[in-house]
Amino acid sequence: MFGHLAKATAYTALGAAEYSVGSILRRNVDAEQRRADAILAFLLRMGPIYIKMGQIAATRSDLLPPSWVDTLRVLQDQAPHMSPAESRAALERELGGPLESTFRSIDLVPIASASVAQVHIGELPDGRKVAVKLVKNAVPEQIDQSLTAIGSLVKLVHRVTPPVRELGLPGRFEEVARLLRPQADMTYEARQQQRIHHNFKSHPYVLVPSVIPELVTARMLVMEFMEGIPGKLSRTVDFPDDQLARRLQDVIYTMLYMHGVCHGDPHPGNVLFTPDGRLVLLDYGVTVELTEDEKWGLSSFYYACTRKEWDIAIDRFTRYFVIAGDKLERERAAYDAQMAEVLKFHFDVSSSQWSTISYFNDVNAILRQYDSRYTTNFTKVELVFLSCEGFATQIDPNIDIWANARKFTDRYSPYMNAEVERRFTVDFERQMPASLKLRDRARDTLVAPTHIDRYFFPSGFPVFVAEASGGSVTDYDGNQYIDLSGGYGPHLLGYAHPAINTAIAEGTARGLVNGIGNRAEIELAELLVDAFPAADKALLCNSGTEAIQFAIRMCRGYRRKTMVAKFEGHYHGFSDQGMVSSWFRFAGDKHRPEPVAGSQGVDPGAVSNTVVLQYGDIPGLARLREHADDLACVLLEPMPTSVVALHHDFLAELRSLCTELGIPLIFDEVVSGFRVAYGGVQVMAGIEPDITALGKVIGGGLPCGAVIGKAHLIDTAKSSQDPYYDYENKVFAGGTLSGNSLTCAAGLGALRHLRDNQHIYAQLEENTQRLADLMREAAEQRGVACRINARNSIFSLNFSHREAGLYRERMAGSNFKATIALAYYMRKHQVYLPELHSFLISAAHTVEDLDQVAHAFEKSLDEMLADQLFVV
Repeated sequence: MFGHLAKATAYTALGAAEYSVGSILRRNVDAEQRRADAILAFLLRMGPIYIKMGQIAATRSDLLPPSWVDTLRVLQDQAPHMSPAESRAALERELGGPLESTFRSIDLVPIASASVAQVHIGELPDGRKVAVKLVKNAVPEQIDQSLTAIGSLVKLVHRVTPPVRELGLPGRFEEVARLLRPQADMTYEARQQQRIHHNFKSHPYVLVPSVIPELVTARMLVMEFMEGIPGKLSRTVDFPDDQLARRLQDVIYTMLYMHGVCHGDPHPGNVLFTPDGRLVLLDYGVTVELTEDEKWGLSSFYYACTRKEWDIAIDRFTRYFVIAGDKLERERAAYDAQMAEVLKFHFDVSSSQWSTISYFNDVNAILRQYDSRYTTNFTKVELVFLSCEGFATQIDPNIDIWANARKFTDRYSPYMNAEVERRFTVDFERQMPASLKLRDRARDTLVAPTHIDRYFFPSGFPVFVAEASGGSVTDYDGNQYIDLSGGYGPHLLGYAHPAINTAIAEGTARGLVNGIGNRAEIELAELLVDAFPAADKALLCNSGTEAIQFAIRMCRGYRRKTMVAKFEGHYHGFSDQGMVSSWFRFAGDKHRPEPVAGSQGVDPGAVSNTVVLQYGDIPGLARLREHADDLACVLLEPMPTSVVALHHDFLAELRSLCTELGIPLIFDEVVSGFRVAYGGVQVMAGIEPDITALGKVIGGGLPCGAVIGKAHLIDTAKSSQDPYYDYENKVFAGGTLSGNSLTCAAGLGALRHLRDNQHIYAQLEENTQRLADLMREAAEQRGVACRINARNSIFSLNFSHREAGLYRERMAGSNFKATIALAYYMRKHQVYLPELHSFLISAAHTVEDLDQVAHAFEKSLDEMLADQLFVV
C-alpha cells in the first residue's frame, strides 16, 4: 500500500515538474493548452481511477477552460488500449478457448477505450452483430491500488490538517470508492444493464443494449451492438439541442426518481445518439440504487421546492439525506433558517441560472457547520446530477436545468399546476357553472373524500349529478355524460335499472326494517351462498370495508393469531389494516416488501402486524412459511383492480400453500364479486377461498357488504348461547343497519336479474375488449405511451412506457398529471372518467356509447398532445 502511495505522490510531483519544464520549452504553445496536456499525461499515467476523474472533468465545460475540456474528452473513449495480441489472449482467457469457436469474426482493434475497458465489434455464428466489452489487463488491481492509495492520502490530510477535518473527507471518499470498485466486474455490470434494459424496454426514446448472458464473465461482457453518434458529437444530431439536452436530463431523473436504479456515469463517452434524437445508454459499471424511502424523499423534497414550501423541503431533505450531528439537533432552528436561505436562492431567486455544483457546495457548507454530512447514497446522487448537468450543458449551453426539473416533477405529481388549472377553469366555467358553484358551496361545510377531496387524487372539477339513468349521468347544467365510474362499482346494471327500482319501491312501501328480522335478509344470504360453491354461510353488513374487517376478525378469533398477510397495492377499504401498503408509498426490497401505513392516524400495530407480499410472485409465497405460526389469514384481491391482472397459477399455488399450512385464505371480491362473473373471480378461475368479502353489486346501489365462507369460520360470529364461552371463543360482528330490508330488497333485485340473465357477462367482456382495443389503437397511432389493462368490465389505464409488472413498478414512472388531466379532457367531451387509475363499464352501455367514449379519448389525446402534456 505504502509503495503505491509513494508512487502516486512521486507521479504527482513528476507531473508538476514536467509541466514546469514543458512550459519553458514550449513557450509558443498556449498556456492553457500546456496545462491541459500536462494534466492529460498525468491522468493517463496514474491509471483508471484518475482517468475516471478526467472523464467527469471533461463534462464541466461550464467550469473549466475550453482547451481543458477538449483535451480531456479523449479519456471518454480514446484512452490507451491493449495491443491486438494482448486483446486476443485476454478474450480467449475469458472464453476458455479460441475466438473462432465463439465468434464468426471479431476486430481485435477496439472501437473505443475508456478508463476500465475497451470495446470490440464482433459477429456471432448466427449473424448477430455484437459489442464485446473487455476489461484491460491489470485494471482491477490498479483500481484497488489507486483507491487504497488515495484513501490513505485523504486520511493523512484529514489527520494532520485540522481545518480540513470538518469536511469529513475520509467518509466521503469511501462512499465514492464503494461506487467505483465494482467497475471492473462485468458480471455486476451485466446484472445492472439487464435491470435498466428491462425498465426502458418500451421507452419511446431510450435504448439499452440487451446482454447475451451466456457470454458474460468477470472480465468480459458481450451485448447487442448499437449504432449511434458519439455523445461528444451531439451537435451533429439532426434534433433540437434544447430537446436533446432535456431528454438526457429527463432520462437521468426517471432512473433516479422512478426506477430507483440509475446509470451512475452519464458522461458523453457512455451515451450515443441516433439521428432522430434517441439516446443509447452504455456502460453500467457505475450505478446508483435508491431505496423506496430515498426515492420518496428525493421526489417529495424537490416537489416542496417547486411549491416554495421551504420548511417542508428542509424537513424532507434532512430526514432522508442527512446524517445529523448533535450540533444540528441542538441548533435546529438556526440550521433551518440557513438552509431556507440557500433553498430560496437556488430554487427561486437564481433558478434560471441553476448550478448543481454551486447548490451542493452551499448545502454542504451548512452541513459541515453543523457537524453533519450527506448520506452515502445522496453523495452518489450528487455525482450523477453533476455529470448529467455537465453533459446537458455541453449539448445546450442555454439549458435551464431547474425549469426542466420542475417540468419533470410536475409530470409525476397528482396535482394540477397553475397553467393547467387555468385552462380547465375557463372551459368548465362555461360548460358546468352549476357544478362549480356546488363545489365552492361544499367547501364551507363538507369534506367529501370519496369524490371531491379524494386522498392523493383530489378532484378540481367535480360533477354534481342531478339525474342518473342507464349508463349516463346528467349534471345540474343539463350536461349528459357517459359514466365510467359506476359509483366505484355497484352499478353493474346501470343506474335506475327497472329490476332494482321495482324492488326498492316495493321495499319502501313495506316500510324500512332494521335491527329486526326480515325475510329479505335470509333470501339474500341464501342467494349469496348458492352463488359460491365454497360458501356455507353468510353474514351481512353495510360495506366492503366492514366485510373485510369482520373477515379478518373471524380468522384471528379462529386461529388465535394476530398477523395478516396482504399484497402490495391491494386496497381493502378504509380500515387501518386494509390500507397497509395499498397506495403509492412503498418500502423494502420489491421481493420482500415492508409494510407501510396507508395514511396518518393509522394504528402502528396494524402496520407491524402485516406481512406484505407481491401478487404474481410465486417464489415470494415462501415467506408464508416463515410466518405460518403467527398468521391469522392471507388476504388479497384475486384479480386486483388497480392493474386488472389474473394470475391463475399464482392463485392455485397460494391456495395449495394455505391449505397445507392451515391458514385461512380470504378473497376480497368487493369489486369483482358478481361483476366479472356470477359469483366472481373464484367461480371464473375455479379456485376457492375459505372466506369471501363482498360489497358493491350485491346492494343494488345501496350500502351493503357480506362475508361468506366456511361454516367453521363464519360461525365464529354466531353466539353459543353461553356468554362466558362467547367471550372466550367468539367474535363480535354487529351493525344497526346490517341486513336492513331495503338494502336486501335492492340486492335481491340486482342478483336475481344477473342470475337469470348471465349472458350479460359475455356481452360485458366483448364490450370491454372492444373499447380497450379502440383506446390502445388511438394511443399507438399518436405515439403516446399508454398502458391499458382490461377484462370483464374493469379497466386500468396509466400513461407510462413500462409494462405492467409488480404494482410498485407499474406506479413508478406513471404520468399522474396526464392521467388526471385525461379525466378533465374526457369530461369536456361528455364522458365522466374518475380521476383514479381504474374505471368501469356497465351492462347499460351500448356499442354506440363505447364508440363515443373511444372518440372522446381520441380527441382528448389530440388536445393533450397539443397542450404538450407528453413532450420531452
